[in-house]
Amino acid sequence: MRQIENVVSDRGSKYAVSGGPVQGRAGCEAFLATLKRTKKYAKATHNSWACLLSEGGPVKNDDGESGAGAVILRMLERAELRDTIVVVTRWYGGVHLGGDRFAHVVTCVRAFLEAERTD
Repeated sequence: MRQIENVVSDRGSKYAVSGGPVQGRAGCEAFLATLKRTKKYAKATHNSWACLLSEGGPVKNDDGESGAGAVILRMLERAELRDTIVVVTRWYGGVHLGGDRFAHVVTCVRAFLEAERTD
């Protein structure tokens, strides 16, 4: 599991990105369960995620951050990254960010993809 914390901070909200290889929908569920064993991630406002499964196709979950899963999924499709879940975590800071939240999701996914390329 790769975790990159403090990718973006904006008006009190903080973002992190996590990800790793998974097999099937059950693998996605197991990854999320492992991530949420850390109290900090379990208490996060949103853990939005997506994955392109070789068997089962695309899966995503906004976790209350409307549209975030679709943004993550589009980026995974462009990168042709399969069987790897990417989770963008947000701790809400009390101020609505409007459309800026999508830019922050993109920044987080880019950070993850760049870290994957350098390995």
